Amino acid sequence: MDSQILTGLVAALGLLANFAGVGDAAAADPMRQDGHAQHADHGHHHADFASTRMHVRVDGEAGPGVRDIILIPGLSSSPEVWQGTVDHLGAGWRVHRIHIQGFAGAPVEGNAEGPVAAPVAEEIARYIAENNLDKPVVVGHSMGGTIGMMLAARHPDAVGKLMVVDMIPFMGSMFAQPGVNPTVESVRPMVQGLMTQSRAASDADYRARAAATVSSMIKTEAERVGPLQETATSDRTVSQNAYEELLLTDLRPELGRISVPTEVVYVAFEFPGMTPQMTDGIYRASYANLPGVELKRIDDSAHFIMLDQPAEFYADLDALLAE
Repeated sequence: MDSQILTGLVAALGLLANFAGVGDAAAADPMRQDGHAQHADHGHHHADFASTRMHVRVDGEAGPGVRDIILIPGLSSSPEVWQGTVDHLGAGWRVHRIHIQGFAGAPVEGNAEGPVAAPVAEEIARYIAENNLDKPVVVGHSMGGTIGMMLAARHPDAVGKLMVVDMIPFMGSMFAQPGVNPTVESVRPMVQGLMTQSRAASDADYRARAAATVSSMIKTEAERVGPLQETATSDRTVSQNAYEELLLTDLRPELGRISVPTEVVYVAFEFPGMTPQMTDGIYRASYANLPGVELKRIDDSAHFIMLDQPAEFYADLDALLAE
């Protein structure tokens, strides 16, 4: 990867390192501990699907002409981050929103140790099969985008279309030496050093960094309240383990297995010396192994594109759905 592009990548993705320090769910309001109570008034129901890795909120009912779409939130986020998207889709769609155990007040259960994203991807594949979903559209934000790529690459017959929202296939690239193609093994020592330091920090430091990071990832101040609360009520260990997994997961060799229409929407990195064109270069290099991928930069937005620029995000989603 070009050294100038890599320098920009290091600066841009470095912000995400703060997500390794999410607060402990024990500080949450008890009414939020099961991950359900706070969502009681939206008219959805919870899918009858037994899993210790995730649960699923379903909006809409199956019927003639009704299509299925799966929405996967990012690290330490809840299904609520997609409420505007659900409202936009409206009739004609049955929406399946994933809530990962340990995030946003949900009990930790099977995510108490080890990887999170890869097991959740396998559970979503099982959910699709057991519920006889016919090639649903999959949309994933951030870590949810990683899960979407895993699902589409490892279960290519399960997915109809894929949208990845502001995520690259190998986050560990931020630790690579300039001019050297990064590998999982080459970045592992630095990642492990980061995680050791992160796990040694106090909960107060974790929460402060997490709150600052979330605020920086949402330009629209009014939209920060929900994600800030979700981050504060996520289990620290689950979030740290998931973040480490993301850093040590390189999906670039698997991208060629994705055969469905795929769009990646992303934002320009706003750091000194960075230009939108440098961001474009990062994404082109990152997705070079995925023929036919459509890359679309959305300006005047931070990481949570669907919250900062909903109209443009919905327009791009509608275009993908119409293909």
